[in-house]
Order: sequence, then C-alpha cells, then structure tokens
Amino acid sequence: MTKKIFASIMAVSCIAVTVAMIFLTILNYRATTDSTAGDLAESCGMIASAVEMNGGRYLDETDFGELRVTWITRGGRVIFDSQKDPDSLDDHSGREEVAEAIESGEGRSERYSDTLMTTTLNHAHKLRDGSVIRVSNAQRSFPAQLLKSFQPLLAILAAVTLFSFISASLISRHIVKPINNIDLDHPKTERSYKELAPLLRKLRKQNGKVNRQMIELRQSREQFDIITESMSEGLIIADQKANILASNASAYRLLGVEPSEEQHTAFSLCHNEEFRRCIQNAMGGMRSECLLSTEGGERRVIASPADNCGSVTGFVAFVLDVTEQQQLETMRREFTSNVSHELKTPLTTIYGIADMLANGMVKAEDVSRFGGDIRGESERLINLINDIVSLSQLDENTAPRQDEEVDMYELAEEVIARLDMNAKEKNITASLEGDHVKVIGSRTVLSEIIYNLCDNAIKYNVSGGSYSVRVSHIPTKALITVSDTGTGIPDEHIDRIFERFYRVDKSRSRKIKGTGLGLSIVKHGVSYHNGTVRVSSKSGKGTKFIIELPVEGASAKKQTEISE
Repeated sequence: MTKKIFASIMAVSCIAVTVAMIFLTILNYRATTDSTAGDLAESCGMIASAVEMNGGRYLDETDFGELRVTWITRGGRVIFDSQKDPDSLDDHSGREEVAEAIESGEGRSERYSDTLMTTTLNHAHKLRDGSVIRVSNAQRSFPAQLLKSFQPLLAILAAVTLFSFISASLISRHIVKPINNIDLDHPKTERSYKELAPLLRKLRKQNGKVNRQMIELRQSREQFDIITESMSEGLIIADQKANILASNASAYRLLGVEPSEEQHTAFSLCHNEEFRRCIQNAMGGMRSECLLSTEGGERRVIASPADNCGSVTGFVAFVLDVTEQQQLETMRREFTSNVSHELKTPLTTIYGIADMLANGMVKAEDVSRFGGDIRGESERLINLINDIVSLSQLDENTAPRQDEEVDMYELAEEVIARLDMNAKEKNITASLEGDHVKVIGSRTVLSEIIYNLCDNAIKYNVSGGSYSVRVSHIPTKALITVSDTGTGIPDEHIDRIFERFYRVDKSRSRKIKGTGLGLSIVKHGVSYHNGTVRVSSKSGKGTKFIIELPVEGASAKKQTEISE
C-alpha cells in the first residue's frame, strides 16, 4: 500500500510538472510569435512608405539586418531581394501572403522548415502601383524552442522529482502508519481511520472464529497423532502428487528407513519397484497391494485412493507386518504338501496290495505276507495321523491336560522297556541313570517326548551301538539327557531338525519307519511344559538332546542304576 501511494504521488507530480512546462512553453511560443508578427507588420508598413517616397533607391541604400525584404511586381516577378539575387527567384504571385496583399492590400503567412526547424513569418504590403513589398523574419519553431529549453526543463523536472520523492515518502508513511499500527489480533476502531471501522469489526469477529477453529484443529491433530503413533501398522497419507501430508513412526520402522527432512514424497520412503507401482496405482484411482521383503521381515502395503467428487485428491497407504503370517503360510503349505506325501505313500501300498488280492494275483502261501504288509502300512498311517493330531493339539494348546506329579526317572524306565524289542532288533544297548526327579505336568505328553527321543536314538543308530538316558536336576529345573552313538547330525541341519517332516538324509530316512514329526512333537511338548530343548551333535559320533523342565517342588532321590 505504501508503495502504491508513493508511486501515485510521484507519478501525479511528475506528470503535472511536465504538462505545465509544456503548456508554458506553448504560451511563450505563441506570445513570441504574435510579438514578432506585430513588429514585422510595422516594419513592412514603414518600408512600403519609404519605397513610395524614394523608390528603389531606398532599398538599395538601406541595411535591413536579419529582416528579408522582397519587392514583387504585380505580375509576381521579384525585382529586389535583400538576401538573394532577384533573377534566381521564381514567380511569387502564388505565395499566400503576396496573393492576399494584391487582393486586400496586406497579407501574412507562416511557413515551417523541417530541415532548419524554423518558422518564417511573412508580411506583405501593396503599393500604389500594384507592386508588393514583403518583409520576412525567421524564428525558432515550437519543437526547436522546446528542444532549446530542454535542459532547463530537465533540471526543473529533476528538482521537482526530488521534492516529490521526499514529499511522497513522508506522506505515504504518514497515511499508512495508522493502518500498520492496527493490532490484527485485537483490532480497535477508535485508533484507526473511521473508514476502516466496518472492516476492523468484521476482522475482530473473524479472529474469534479462527481462534476457536484453531483450538479445535489443534485438538484434532493431537488426537490424530496419539492414535496414529499408537498404531503398530504404518500409516502414510499423501496428496495427488505423492507429497507426504501425515505419517507415523511405524511406517518408517516397518519400511526400515530413518525419518529425515528430505523425505517429502512417499516414493522416497522405499525405492522398491513394487512399492512404487502400488503407489502409482493408488494415485491413478485404483486400490493396490504389494508384498515387500525388508531386512526386518515381510511387509504388506495397501494403498487406497482418496476420491473427492470423482477426482483423486491423494491416497492413504497402510504398511502391515506380515512376517509371521508369511512364515505360517509357508509352514502350512509345506505341512500340507508333506502330509499329502506321507499319507499317499502307505495308502498307495495298501491300495496296490489290496488290488492284487482282489484280482487273485496273490498265491495262497503269500497272502499272509501281503496281509502283514497291509497291516504294517496301516500302522504307519495310523501313527502318522496320531502324530498329526497330537501336534495339532499341542499347537493349539488343546491337548488333554491332566497335570500330575510325574517321576521322570520312572517314566524313562517305562519308555526304554517299551522300546526294548526295537533296540534288540538292531543290537542296540540302552542304559538309564540319574535321580528320581519329579515334575508337574501331563504324563502322556512327557511320555511322548522321551519316547520320540529314544525311538530316534534307536532308528538312527549303528548296529551294535548304544544310547543312554540320564535324569538329573539343578535348582528349580529337571534335566533329561538322551545320548546315542549314531550317525550324528551335520552342523548345517541342526537348526532345522525340529521342523515338521524335515529329514537330514531323505534317501536314508525313507528306509526307516517314522512319520517325520517326532522331533516337532518333542519341541512343542517341551514348550507345552514351559521348558527348553537343546541339541549337540557331531557327524559320525552321535547326538545328545538335553531337555530342561521346571521342577516345581520336585524331590530328588539317590541316584539309582538301571541294574538295581
């Protein structure tokens, strides 16, 4: 506003001074012209009277100075000229002032010269004999006179401009000062111009409304921040150009990036091509999902467009941690595939033998052998189903639980006795040592744990080898150690032996009866009792499993050898 007032005052001042100076120049030029024309008429009359009295001799003897005197006959021929040779001049009867003088006695005219920038004033007087005396005088034209006065005019204009500059600056500041001093937060009409009173009253009302809206907006923002920051899911809100409008800490954490001021757009959060395509689809108005693999795990990004009256104004993206979900999905697929394979093998064998028996392709003496094969495969199938059911119950924590005090030494003794026949078939020696340590838990589940470890110690042992079970305790924990002299487990397989259906040597394992779920049952059964299981093994030198279970008031008895 100050600049506009200042510029307006300066412009008006300069234009007014310039117009006034031009107008004065015009008036001066007209006054000078009229004065010169009067003098010229007087001079012309005097010269004409002298010529009437003395004839041409007067013209020859007189010096007329700057005046140009020309004597022209009635026919238009020049017989005298004070500045030029008469014979070199053309017919003057057509000149305006001459023709007017011949007709009315006197005549005058003005002629402007572009080349000389002069105006020639002419005055003609008719003599008694019909000839004409013309007196001429040249003076500066208006443009020439204006150019001559240009420097003075410029100096005056500069002085006026300086004065206008100072005046305009002071006046504009004085005018704007009351406006600049208005307190916009608390406008008061009595301290400003009366013309601004309606505006200030409206401004005061608007301030109250804006303050209320700001308080509500701040509260909404704080609530939004509290909600979004407490979310475990990542949230990204962006406009139609992918500029981030809001985001929470979980989004940066899940995408594995550190927040920085350079991250203005959603694309800067992740450079993965799938993530970029997902965001671009949302910006194009299409809901999109993608799965990202980061150092922290698997992330699912769901981006939905924000639609307003048919136009996309931005998008909202959620980042979810689906690492566990993906792992469970992978385990489910593997489990389904393995179960299908394990079930198919005995069923195929049973179907094949049954088909041969039904078609009479089996000799009478071989019927009992084939029947034994059917029974063996059926037993394998039943064991697999029982193991799957047990494992499912342990996974879902739905296994029948009748907690009781269980003597782990006696339980191990029972298991070894149950597997005695299997051990003798492979010439395996079993031993039991340790203390009578009692724990509180499910006898059935604890029995399956020891059974599966001992069964594996026999299956994967060498002929003539041995395995041992030791029951001991440390404060608040019972230790059950199962060691064997078998083939051992290579180091690269140690971390995976508790996976369902995982086999170290698949070609050899297929020849050994089993479901491939034994160690998984061991792991889940130990976890079911809040315990831990460790394994140490060397290829070709045997394997040792160590189980730790909470004792919960167990009593230890003197170490008893199995021979006792």
